[in-house]
Amino acid sequence: ARRSVAYKRRTIQSAKADSELRILTCIHTPRNVPTIINLIEATHPTKKSPLCIYVLHLVELTGRASAMLIVHSTRKSGRPALNRTQAQSDHIINAFENYEQNAGSTVSVQPLTAISPYSSMHEDICSVAEDKRVAFIIIPFHKQQTVDGGMELINPAFRTINQNVLANAPCSVGILVDRGLSGSSNRTISNQASVSHNVAVLFFGGPDDREALAYARRMSDHPGISITVMRFRPMEEASGMAGGPGHHPNDPGVLTVMTDTEKEKQLDEEYIRQFRTKTANNESVTYVERVVNNGEETVAAIRTIDSLHNLYIVGRGQGVISPLTAGLTDWSECPELGAIGDLLASSDFAATVSVLVIQQFVGLGPSNEALASPDSP
Repeated sequence: ARRSVAYKRRTIQSAKADSELRILTCIHTPRNVPTIINLIEATHPTKKSPLCIYVLHLVELTGRASAMLIVHSTRKSGRPALNRTQAQSDHIINAFENYEQNAGSTVSVQPLTAISPYSSMHEDICSVAEDKRVAFIIIPFHKQQTVDGGMELINPAFRTINQNVLANAPCSVGILVDRGLSGSSNRTISNQASVSHNVAVLFFGGPDDREALAYARRMSDHPGISITVMRFRPMEEASGMAGGPGHHPNDPGVLTVMTDTEKEKQLDEEYIRQFRTKTANNESVTYVERVVNNGEETVAAIRTIDSLHNLYIVGRGQGVISPLTAGLTDWSECPELGAIGDLLASSDFAATVSVLVIQQFVGLGPSNEALASPDSP
């Protein structure tokens, strides 16, 4: 049954600055936990703008057991774990509860476990997100870093889950490529002073990039975080987005999400202006522009800041055709990350930098009107 009242704040950009931000974070194994907790802390929870975190442990259903969603009562019962899955769940819950206690009243945590076949796992993730009215889902990338710095596949099913979540999520989504964030030994954070991250946002334009900037905007108030926004512009600004040669703007086959070039540019300019105004007196925020002609020059510009940061935040770039990323998709391994996300997640690039690839929720099609339902006030 459709929910009687539509929830409206389905993106970070639309979240009010002085209200609770709800995030659903998906966890496969305890290995995912430290970086996600560090990322959440970097999101700058405060008493005025607290975070409500739903932690969903994803467990594959095996054998003939039935699928279920378990909501854990918050405090541990002290009972020994019955099996490996339960031991992992306990470990994950403990880590988040320790973090919640250390964070004081600025963070609340609700742990859940979804036990279902991987093929339908995205349905659990999306229904919890809808049910809890979250603005953002964080889900781990399907590869993990090896000792020598390369990236290895953990489980091909994880990739399918991520693709399905991107296609069906009722809110914005971030895929986290975990290469550690201030040392993976940092299990929980006791205070903000212990956080120190250099974050880079690569901005090309479009809804996903604005959402990436919105996330960085929240982080910018954190005393331990410095942010560099690198905005890429084409040599001829007029060549802009969507609608290069051979792309008729009304051809539905061109883009998954058709964007109106001029309107999008206007929205980009407006949001960049807001961001710069808000952070004008913040010495930890740097804004730079790079004029580039093609994908090759874009890569070269990114390489100049490669070793200076420990987190990249980039938009997935759905519905955006840009001369600045032309050619980059020709050899992309993971198109679901977009051209820039895929570049940063590849083994030979940014070897020690974690990457958060963000897709902004832009509404569902006419058949599933999430943006405006008849019941909404």
